This record gives sequence, C-alpha cells and structure tokens, in this order.
Amino acid sequence: MATYSEFLDSKPLPKRGWRRIRRHMPRLSVILMTVLLIAIVLWPYVVVSVPTGHVGVLWYRIIGFDPYCMCFFRGTVLDPRDIREEGLHLIMPWNKLYVYDLRLQSTTQTFNAISKDGVSMSVQVSIRYQLQHNSVAVLHKFIGPDYFATVISPEIGSQTRQIISQYTAEEVYTSREAIQTEIHDSGQKALGASLNKLVQPEAMEQPDPKHYNDFLQSAIQLLDTLVLGIELPPAIVAAINRQTEQYYQIQEYKFRVEREAQESKRKQIEANGIAAFQRTVSQGISESYLRWRGIEATLALAQSPNAKIVIFGTNKDGLPLILGNVDAPAGSGITQPPPANGAAPPSGASPAPSDKSSSGAPPPGGSNDADKVGQATGNAPPASDTTTPGASGPYGMSDFEAILSRLYSPFRAPDSVPPEAGAAPKQ
Repeated sequence: MATYSEFLDSKPLPKRGWRRIRRHMPRLSVILMTVLLIAIVLWPYVVVSVPTGHVGVLWYRIIGFDPYCMCFFRGTVLDPRDIREEGLHLIMPWNKLYVYDLRLQSTTQTFNAISKDGVSMSVQVSIRYQLQHNSVAVLHKFIGPDYFATVISPEIGSQTRQIISQYTAEEVYTSREAIQTEIHDSGQKALGASLNKLVQPEAMEQPDPKHYNDFLQSAIQLLDTLVLGIELPPAIVAAINRQTEQYYQIQEYKFRVEREAQESKRKQIEANGIAAFQRTVSQGISESYLRWRGIEATLALAQSPNAKIVIFGTNKDGLPLILGNVDAPAGSGITQPPPANGAAPPSGASPAPSDKSSSGAPPPGGSNDADKVGQATGNAPPASDTTTPGASGPYGMSDFEAILSRLYSPFRAPDSVPPEAGAAPKQ
C-alpha cells in the first residue's frame, strides 16, 4: 500500500478535455488559417463600400431574391428601391456591385467645326452633367459605365458642329453666349430622344419590363455647355480685328462731329452774350464815368515806384500825361516830339536832322578821310559827337523846365511873369 509521501512526489494526471484539444490542435490551426485566407481573398468581393455621392447597382450572376417583389431573378436589378445607397454592403462573392457617381461632373472636349462661310475652326467646350438616381440601373444595363464616351461626347460634338455651321466666322467670334445656349438646349433634347430608343423591354428579366421604358429619357441631365475657346485661322482673326477697329473709328468720328456742333452752338451763344453785354454797357457808360476811370488809372500809375514825369493837360479833362523811361541812354531811339502850334524847340535840344542828312546825301564841301573810313567800315559816328554838351541824354533839364512853364502858363495870374531860365530869384 502506497504511503502519503509517494502521493506527494507523483505528478497530477491531465484532464480528459485538454488532452483532446491538444490532440486536435494541428488540425484546428490548419482550418483557421484556411478560413482566414479565404476571408482575405474574398473580402473585396463580399464587402463593398459605396462612397459619398455614389450609388451601387447590383448584378446577380446566378439567381437572386428580391425582397421588394418577393421573387427570384438574375441579372441587373432595375428596381430603384433595390439600388445600394452610401455605406458598407455585403454581397455574395459571385455577384457584383457597380458604383456610379451622382455628383456634378465636368469634362472638356475639343471639336473641329466649319462655319457658314467655310472657315475651319477649333471649338473647346466644357460639358457639365449629372446622373439621375432612379435611372442609374437602366443606364447601366443598356449603356454601361462608359456612358460619356459612348453617348454624351458624340452627341454634344454633333450638335456643336451643326450650330457652328449656322454662323459665319465673324458671328462665331462675337456670339459665344448664344452659341453655348443653343448647344445646351439642342444637346439635352437630342440626348433625351436618343437614349429613350435604347430601352429594350424584351431584354429585361424583371416582372414588369415596360415600366422602365421612359427611364433613360432623363437619365443624363446636362447642366450647361460652356464654350471656353474658339480658335480661328490667324488671317481671319486679323481681318476681324481690323474691321472692328474701323467700326470704332467711325464711332469716334461721329462723336467728333457732334462735339464740333456743340462747340459751334457754344461759341454762338457766347458771341450773343458778348454782343448783349456791349449793348448794355455802351448805353450805361457816360463821359463822367470814363473821366473818373481815367483819374483812377492815373493815380494807380503815379503810385508805382518806377521813375516817371507827370505832365498836366490843358483840356477840360485835365488828365495828366505820364512819361516813363526818362533814364534811357543815348541812342535809344527816343525822339523829341515837335512843339505844338509851331513853337520853337526848347533851348539845349539838338536840332532836328534836315532832309538832306536823313536822305544820306554827302555835304557840299565833300567828304573827309574820317567819313570815308566810316563809310568803308559801315560804322556810324559815335553818339558823343552829336550830343549837345551839358545835356543828360536826348532831353536836358532845361527842355523839361521850358515845357512845364509853357504848360503852367494858363494857370498863372496875368500880371505874373515867369522867371527866365538861369536867372536868380528876386529877394
């Protein structure tokens, strides 16, 4: 019989369940690795994510069950209620989910066209379009994902060429907005008419195939077609620019003629105003007013700091005569005016030249050597030889004293005798 110490030294026996797991561990590992590998391989085909702004069209490869109609069918699911919306979706690996973009899309295309007058040009058009939600499944069945290259681009190109052919090169160059509006309207109408003809009810495996006859008519919505550029031959562009330049020059000449007409009217009105002013002023100006204005002008001249000589007149106005430039040098060309009433010239003044001297005739006694030298050189005799000694320039102080005494003689008393020039005053 075993003792207690023997039981303490012996190891515990493993449990029956753990022994079974350890026995099947290699087989379970292989199964788990196989399942994991299958899940990794089939994950893209089973789990499909529909991004934002997109929808999915389901295609059954074998036979599918539609919960909306409680029926079995195969092929493309055309019912709008069975379209897969945004998010994560699980499908069978033998089926396929096609994703379509419902957001606004834009594509730029370049088309070659010929104008009405036979000018070849290149038109660049930007097409902006959008798919309709309920028509995506029918579009996928009868057109496919490459619907832009098979339907939209050829139709828009055909309409662009047709519309451009109705305009001349100059009209195409200046009527871009009208052209792009016509392209949009005609393109939308042509797409609706041509797409609706593609529906084939006999090719549908749906319970009610005729229900989808009008789905393609509004499947593609054209928002606008923008004409980005029109490339004409350089010679045509240069001719159009010259014609436009001439047109604006004609407009400029019209405005010039109008401006000159307005200027003529303005001058006529100004002349009439001046004439009316002169008639009004001539009626209101009197002799006393003119005398007063003369006195004011004389006072203004007399108060100026310039050197001057004031000579008072003897007429009824009595306005003084102001002589300036009294300090002019000799030979400046100032000649003394002849005295009034045949009076003798003042003393100290140089005698007036005679007719013979002014005409340049030689003196009777002949010419001396100095005159010959002067005539040969062409120089006039110096002014110092003809100036009277004692005079400060062409006029002397005695000349002005004589003129002043003659002017003041009417204002003196009859018994007063003017002192003679050079006489000493009486004590």
